[in-house]
Amino acid sequence: MSGLLLLLGWLLVGRVIASSPRFADGSTVIVDGREVDAGALMDLLGEQARDDVLRSGSIAFLCVVAAAALLAWTITGRVLQPVHDVTDAARRLSAESLGERLRLDGPRDEVAELADTFDEMLDRLQAAFESQRRFVANASHELRTPLAVIRTELDVTLADPDADVAELRRMAGVVRAATERAEQLVSALLLLARTDGLGLAVREPVDLNAVVESAWRAARPEAEERQLRVSFLTAPAPAVGDPALLERIAGNLLENAVRHNVPGGWIEVRTEGGPEWTSLRVSSSGQLIAPDRVEELFEPFRRGGTDRTARTGTGLGLSIVRAAVAAHEGQVHATAVPGGGLSVAVHLPSAPHGKLV
Repeated sequence: MSGLLLLLGWLLVGRVIASSPRFADGSTVIVDGREVDAGALMDLLGEQARDDVLRSGSIAFLCVVAAAALLAWTITGRVLQPVHDVTDAARRLSAESLGERLRLDGPRDEVAELADTFDEMLDRLQAAFESQRRFVANASHELRTPLAVIRTELDVTLADPDADVAELRRMAGVVRAATERAEQLVSALLLLARTDGLGLAVREPVDLNAVVESAWRAARPEAEERQLRVSFLTAPAPAVGDPALLERIAGNLLENAVRHNVPGGWIEVRTEGGPEWTSLRVSSSGQLIAPDRVEELFEPFRRGGTDRTARTGTGLGLSIVRAAVAAHEGQVHATAVPGGGLSVAVHLPSAPHGKLV
């Protein structure tokens, strides 16, 4: 643009000189005491004017270019500095540096929004990494217990030269029970890993009442042994999802309601369908749970609130329920029952009416 202005100025000066009044041919003028041809003088003045414009304009052009470059470099550096900060933070990002945040100050423009979004992403990543670390630590601890029992029983029995058949059978029973516990834990871990954060491999219409009935067959013998009163309040409940995972959801809720109940307690199972959501609610009596600690029950290896020493179950039941419900794009929440116990409600997408097969 500056070069174009310089060219226009040079042309304009030439046109002004060319259009100025001219002396008659042969006229002369006195310059510094000397007689000079008027026409030659006008041509010389025109060339000198154009040269002055070109010289001064070139200097001004270079100054404008230098100033524009300096201004652009300064402004660009200030504007793009937050972007450079985001880039540098992304390059430094690792599992050990997830605590870093940009916390960009200044005007709330698009760059600031980008920095805030990056900080929010780091918050989610840090929470996920910390959750995985806790999960691995808890899983290692839980798996170490049955393995330690097996090794202790084997070492003690083998160290006894007088061990008879009865002692060997007792040792085999303990080892078998510990092995079954480890197998249950590994199976639960694999199921949790398969459902946590992953989509569904199978999505088809499912009758939630049939799923609950199938899951209850496995939990019924223990419920009868503990003399629990069970009531089913069912209504048409069409859902959409993986039948195996839905049965695991119902089975875990019923198993928890039985195992964490009190002798002679009660269980209530309620199903209900709607145009958009189908719900399953399992409520039961049990030990008293503080309302502010109910959410902890969905964390891995939590049994009956915060007890990690219980001998029944793996402590992954409600964790699997939450992961499986999330895979179905549903919702799950729990509330403490006044006087003791827990009520867990699961909401799943409904199947279109008449689509069940």
